[in-house]
Amino acid sequence: MKLPKELLNGCIIFIGIGVYFLLMNALGFADVFYLRLINVFFVFYGVNRTIEMNLAEGKKNFVANAISAMITSLIGVFLSIIGLVIYSSMNGGSYVKSLPKTFLFGGNPSVNTYSICLLFEGIASSVIVTMLLMLYWNNRHATD
Repeated sequence: MKLPKELLNGCIIFIGIGVYFLLMNALGFADVFYLRLINVFFVFYGVNRTIEMNLAEGKKNFVANAISAMITSLIGVFLSIIGLVIYSSMNGGSYVKSLPKTFLFGGNPSVNTYSICLLFEGIASSVIVTMLLMLYWNNRHATD
């Protein structure tokens, strides 16, 4: 059975982000804010791959490709947040407390608060990444 390209590439985003964050945690760099921003490259890769697959299949409709790209990035975001909740719960919530407090809010956020904030940030970054890549590919391939 062949997985839909959106799910496949969303899973690739999730695996890339998950491995990256586990590696950063193992190396002791989990609290470095700027290194945590690199995860956007995994989102770019997965969304770009979906758009390229659509174009290779002859699908050149801007709106359909944008929806496909958005679904891909949202799958990656949702899976990553679910992974964060599971990983943090396995560690008694200590992982979220070790992350930088200045990222989105101050104080001592709970796992749920942190996850909800990351959900909103992830949705916003999904929209931005999707639109940037759609504009990039729109200039490359004219629709009929």
